[in-house]
Amino acid sequence: MTPKQKHIAIVGGGTAGWLAALLLQKAAVGAADIRISVIESPHIPTVGVGEGSTSVFRQVLFDLGIDEMDFLRETGATLKFGIKHAGWRKDGKDYFGPIDDPNALGPVPNGLPANWLHHAQISAGKKVADLHLFTHLMRGNRSAFAHKRDRLVPLSPYHHAYHFDQARLGRYLASKAQGIDHIRTEVAGLTRDAEDGHIRALNCSEDLTIEVDFVIDCTGFRRAIIGQMGAGWCSYGDMLPLNKAMPFWLDHDPKHDIAPYTLAQALGSGWMWGIPVQDRMGCGYVFSDAHVSADQAQAEVEAKLRRPIDVRRIIDINPGRLDQSWIGNCVAVGLAQSFLEPLEATSIHGSLVQLLMLLENSPDQLVSGVSLGKIAQFNQTVARQVDDFAQFINLHYAGGRADTPFWQDMTHTGISDQQRNRIVYWQDHAISRADFTPLPQGLPHVEEQLYTPVLDGLDLLQKSPSKAVFATPQIKQTARSALASTRSEFLSAARQAIKNRRFLEEYVQQ
Repeated sequence: MTPKQKHIAIVGGGTAGWLAALLLQKAAVGAADIRISVIESPHIPTVGVGEGSTSVFRQVLFDLGIDEMDFLRETGATLKFGIKHAGWRKDGKDYFGPIDDPNALGPVPNGLPANWLHHAQISAGKKVADLHLFTHLMRGNRSAFAHKRDRLVPLSPYHHAYHFDQARLGRYLASKAQGIDHIRTEVAGLTRDAEDGHIRALNCSEDLTIEVDFVIDCTGFRRAIIGQMGAGWCSYGDMLPLNKAMPFWLDHDPKHDIAPYTLAQALGSGWMWGIPVQDRMGCGYVFSDAHVSADQAQAEVEAKLRRPIDVRRIIDINPGRLDQSWIGNCVAVGLAQSFLEPLEATSIHGSLVQLLMLLENSPDQLVSGVSLGKIAQFNQTVARQVDDFAQFINLHYAGGRADTPFWQDMTHTGISDQQRNRIVYWQDHAISRADFTPLPQGLPHVEEQLYTPVLDGLDLLQKSPSKAVFATPQIKQTARSALASTRSEFLSAARQAIKNRRFLEEYVQQ
């Protein structure tokens, strides 16, 4: 007699749901006794006004065997090298937040910290972002490729990220999910075990009952499954007060290139995102309705852009996370697990890292039962991951602006105690990886490589702590030589790079 297949059900499609399905399928290769399904409501609309990823997404695409050019062509995605932060400083100046790490290029000299090149740049009185290859590509609106000898040649040693439309990305990922059941139905309720509370079946519309052994909740803000399991909500509203989002589309200006970065434009009561996909710009104003009404916010955007906008709808934001992401045989991923303002593309990044942590348990272990100790450890790590994201986003408001009531509130009382204490500490101590707690198994996280360009961009770092890193003339000379060669190499690469619009039109869309 053939044993009954165990069933892992992913409730909710979209980016998080289909990524979960594909990663689970890869992990379950050879496990014929495990069935994977995506159960997706046919009635959930998508807003789809642009989203950004981090570089982890590109690595996952490669791991899944997805061709990058096919992905770009079919989803209309574009390259992303970082964020241009416009208007966040008290002096009104802009700064770039690149996502590459020049410190990772080669061996670290003995006695120096891992981020030694950043310290060399700071001690030389130069902007940290200027050391990064990705900053040069962003400034020049260039791709990461050159055309040499009739072929496309990558110029960057780093993984870049992407901008995309969520709806198109979800459909693309679904098209790659061969062998995964796709069930279009609405989950109306749960059948749970009377003893341990585990979900035994999903009760769906049209009297459909689906037996399950493990459930991944990817239902977004509805939290349709984990909400019924007793998960509570931990709010970040005290340090992330933006609680409304006003999304809209803009056409590309045909006279200008397509930017390979996310624009984060600080406005009077929040900030406006600009995410370029191939055929248009996904935009939106994230604002605090304690400081401005929706009508006033729209008027502010239209005055800034000097054109009317077609607002798709007003989205309520309740920034925070679940107090437990994994309860019994159900784990929440994506927007079902947490939501933060989209300033640093934490949503998809967080989903991927959480899935990688989840899959430290094999699919066989997931369906047969994971120990309470492991589940508690997972919940603690995911909670800390999102807490760290929230703190990092809060840091962006520490530039000292005080020209409107919103920015006065953020400058005087809105910065968290943790970030205020860190900023004070880093006035006298060189920022280093030791200042951060890493995630298990070395999974990617927010650490000094992302903090430093933001702190420097906001003019919150001093030269003296970085100078102290280079204690001897020999070490100082090593640093100067490394800076000179790195700058020269990156400037040369950037000059060779194809312009971004040309790359998309001639090499991607062909």
